[in-house]
Amino acid sequence: MVKKNTGKEEDMDKQLNAQQAVKEDKEDKRKKKEQKTKSVGETEEKITTERTTPEDKNEKRKETDSTEAKEVETQVKLAELQDKYLRLSAEFDNYRKRTLKERIELTKSAAESVLTSLLPVMDDFDRSISIMETVSDYKALKEGINLIYAKMQDFLKQNGVKEIEAMGKEFDTDLHEAVTKIPAEEKKKKGRVVDVTQKGYYLNDKIIRYSKVVVGE
Repeated sequence: MVKKNTGKEEDMDKQLNAQQAVKEDKEDKRKKKEQKTKSVGETEEKITTERTTPEDKNEKRKETDSTEAKEVETQVKLAELQDKYLRLSAEFDNYRKRTLKERIELTKSAAESVLTSLLPVMDDFDRSISIMETVSDYKALKEGINLIYAKMQDFLKQNGVKEIEAMGKEFDTDLHEAVTKIPAEEKKKKGRVVDVTQKGYYLNDKIIRYSKVVVGE
């Protein structure tokens, strides 16, 4: 026995069928719209391609070639700069080593020159010592020693060494070093150097040794 649908069930079927029809209609419109958009895009692309003339293609090719040429030129210049930098760096390193070596050699040669100039003075001292063993004329010996002393002073002056004047001068802490103080025999000698126990010297206006002095008070 077949059961008949009620009126309510028939209404529901109609609603479902109507909704399905609306959904299919929307889907059909969407597909048509997509197809139309795709067709328009293909048409525009085709038109653009058809409008591109041989001159345009040549121009684009030239632009591409020009860009590539500039890139190659840039790479070449960069390589040249890197090579130049490496060369300059190597030259500077060689210059630094060379100047350091020259400075060391100059220092050695300067010391050699000073010592060589002192040798004649040592020769004079050797002769004086030999003479002292047999000499009977002490006056001549004294003159010989004074000559050696004068020669030594000349040698020091030639090398920029100068004695600091101290005897009788007012005591100056920038020049003198007080080893002791003694009562001054005269009032005018107070605060002044009354004796020098060790001479001081300049080397080209630079103090290389302070004078050791006795100061009156």
